[in-house]
Amino acid sequence: MYTANENRYEKMQYNRCGNSGLKLPAVSLGLWHNFGDTGNFENMKQMCFTAFDNGITHFDLANNYGPAEGSAERNFGKILKDDMASYRDEMIISTKAGYYMWPGPYGEWGSRKYLIASLDQSLQRMGLEYVDIFYHHRPDPETPLEETMEALAQIVRSGKALYAGISNYDGPTLEKATAILTDLHVPFVINQNRYNIFDRTIEKNGLKEKAKELNKGIICFSPLAQGLLSDRYLQGIPEDSRVRTDGRFLQENRINEDVLAKVRALNDIAAKRGQTLAEMALAWILKDGYVTSVLVGASKPSQILDNIKAIENITFSEEELKEIDRISQG
Repeated sequence: MYTANENRYEKMQYNRCGNSGLKLPAVSLGLWHNFGDTGNFENMKQMCFTAFDNGITHFDLANNYGPAEGSAERNFGKILKDDMASYRDEMIISTKAGYYMWPGPYGEWGSRKYLIASLDQSLQRMGLEYVDIFYHHRPDPETPLEETMEALAQIVRSGKALYAGISNYDGPTLEKATAILTDLHVPFVINQNRYNIFDRTIEKNGLKEKAKELNKGIICFSPLAQGLLSDRYLQGIPEDSRVRTDGRFLQENRINEDVLAKVRALNDIAAKRGQTLAEMALAWILKDGYVTSVLVGASKPSQILDNIKAIENITFSEEELKEIDRISQG
């Protein structure tokens, strides 16, 4: 039976989600990759143990994480039941629904029917009575926003989730969702969005500033641009990289010499700061206090330990920030 490190809370920084009572670790573990049925189960266990031993209390999932869909939740549920059940009250476990999960008109998007049914399935797969955060995973252009937000409200009232979140929304839609959920007295605390040195979408669509204005947290996925902002690609594309083994999210045609030149230039800045490129990329996201937590994915426990080092230095000079912008956005 797993026994957690007694000093785990001394190793992590915890940030409050907006003005709520919920705090998240500055670094959270995302189970988007490497926790499906194609992964090694013993390695999954060791990654969860390593994360928790080092103060990562937040484990982030979604109904469709795999492959196959649902397998990440099922595998995590087995780890939780067999080895970590006694620590459940020290964990923040989140899941989501919004993308395609099953055939027919009720298997994706944002209807009340889909969201409630999906969460029931997620809880069954993980063997849980509730999750701490339940997200609507993406905006639905056809379902009224009021219906989707009322579904989140019903889920929280039922006790199946403690907090509500939304993912992949922009600033104006966040503002509308916040107004609805405030009227419904729902503890809506967090937005989950893609954000990294290369992808500044939340700066351009108003989400980052609006979340700060409305006192809502932000948690960012793909902080390393699917591994591009690490030392993996400094010398080109490794044969065992995700690009070559799983090209669903980072395609080889995106990694040209211009991109690699930017990665190497960013790596030079990181080296001058005494950080790896990955550490600097994570620190950059946390630098201004707008982002509550960064979601890291990992293929082995050592990567989790490396990523946690980012919180040791999240301060940047104006010159460093300008140079990072010039390289990445120029």
